[in-house]
Amino acid sequence: MTDNRRSHLLEIVRTKGFASTQELVRVVDGSESTIRRDLEHFENLGEIKRTHGGVFYTGSEPKLAHFERNQSQNIDKKREIAALAADLVDDGDTILLDGGSTTFELAQQLSGRPLQVVTNSLPVSNLFIANHDADLVMLGGNVHLRTGTTIGPYANQMLGELNCRLAFLSVAGIHDDGFYNSNFLLVETEKAMMAAADEVIVIADSTKFGKKSLARLCELSSVQKLVVDSGIDDEWKNRITDAGVKLIVSGV
Repeated sequence: MTDNRRSHLLEIVRTKGFASTQELVRVVDGSESTIRRDLEHFENLGEIKRTHGGVFYTGSEPKLAHFERNQSQNIDKKREIAALAADLVDDGDTILLDGGSTTFELAQQLSGRPLQVVTNSLPVSNLFIANHDADLVMLGGNVHLRTGTTIGPYANQMLGELNCRLAFLSVAGIHDDGFYNSNFLLVETEKAMMAAADEVIVIADSTKFGKKSLARLCELSSVQKLVVDSGIDDEWKNRITDAGVKLIVSGV
């Protein structure tokens, strides 16, 4: 009974993008207090985000290989980081979000807020489509099917015409000589994002430190802030701060 009711409720929110609490009480078999408990359950799972008067769908649709495999890894760390990063954003800001799994967690935190959002990520854009308080700009270009991101010269050219206050980037590796990601064309688009932003913020969990990937994005000193979970060790804290980067650590 509970599973059927919750499945019905989540499907309504998923299909509509946004549903009012009163609407859900009318159409789902359950009392108002029961529906509110169901909504709390799904919010804890990251499937929805409650706001004044209703809920937004924030589940990871469309399903893509990148999210099927990577989004669940170190999920608690990513959510800690996302919550800290969300505090750096002011209502009305213009922000850039790339297509990383940690950035997707940040997008969930920001869903429902009045923002101008520029992204090359199909899953991220899906979160903001139903947000009537947000202005969404989706970058064009070739779609990388594994990650659902647009990359390549068209995306880069469009970024050359834009300016945003903040750019939030995920990375696959952080090494002494800089930040890395796993796709060369993606890195070129992220470089264009950096050039279009007043401030660049890398959001990465502590498992990425000491690792390299296929393509180097930039030097450590090329970004202004790094948001990370409490798993970062003292040696890396010193390296990051010595590079002139403001370090923001969860639980500190």
